[in-house]
Amino acid sequence: MNNILIITQKVSQDDPILGFFHRWLIEFSHNYKHIVVICLEKDKFNLPSNVKVVSLGKEAGQNKIKYIFNFYKYIWRERKDYDHVFVHMNPIYVLLGGLLFKILQKKVYLWYTHKRVNWSLVLAEKIVDKIFTASSESLRLKTDKKVVTGHGIDTQLFKPNFEIKKENIFLTVGRISEVKNDIKMLRLVKQRPDFKLRFIGSPVTTADEIYFKKLKQAIVDEGLENNVEFIGNCSQDKLPYFYQKAKVFINFSDTGSVDKAVLEALAVNIPTLTTNEAFADNYPVYQDLDEALSSSNETRAFVETNHSLSNLIHKLKNQMS
Repeated sequence: MNNILIITQKVSQDDPILGFFHRWLIEFSHNYKHIVVICLEKDKFNLPSNVKVVSLGKEAGQNKIKYIFNFYKYIWRERKDYDHVFVHMNPIYVLLGGLLFKILQKKVYLWYTHKRVNWSLVLAEKIVDKIFTASSESLRLKTDKKVVTGHGIDTQLFKPNFEIKKENIFLTVGRISEVKNDIKMLRLVKQRPDFKLRFIGSPVTTADEIYFKKLKQAIVDEGLENNVEFIGNCSQDKLPYFYQKAKVFINFSDTGSVDKAVLEALAVNIPTLTTNEAFADNYPVYQDLDEALSSSNETRAFVETNHSLSNLIHKLKNQMS
């Protein structure tokens, strides 16, 4: 099977949250003759000629009825150009397309990494042939269809750079949100006032905005204005520099799934301090700050072996053949 339909939320190489998937599509293109991508929204992208991108129209201001119309139009129009279907993170597309995919005799596969189990995931599980996930903890739904593949980190992008001088920086990357426990990170610079805590990312939801205000107020209350820095969102191509400058990466997330930012840090050989339960076993991370600061462990090989993008796409193709 050399042709695949990929359904994802956004195709944009510069998007600070979803930009990583642009690199996934490039890697897919090396393994398939022809790829059709249906996305809710598209922006700037630069993909090989064997990748065709069609959008449901969010960037053009289309309404939800138009989204659904376009979705079925593309599935039907492109039916001869794909053998099976890979849905990235959004079970709702499995539900919308399930009957038509069955009529067209297309196998359907879902990628899902989140501890949340909602009704759409439960129903989608009945339709799909397999559900791929980064770790056992990243999919909390009990199902025989679960296939643990590891994550997909672009180790050609995220790598050490010994020409960049490290600074006394605690780095954290990702959405600013209560589930990330950002306020709890302030204790680190209370312990080590010679360090700065640098945030890459921004709030996304209204609840995140409220939490962001609490975070900034906590910084003032603790007198840490000179110890905390907010960079905001950052595109994938600029992100490695910030990892390479930091001495310790911080992840206090309660998401319960394998956070790719932790793996990006490990790929750059940064000692990583985390309380995330998904990294409790078999990961080269620390729960003690002093141990992290004194570490000289090489962690890149772990990511290359277990979570590299090239390995992931090969595993996915083998599982979908």
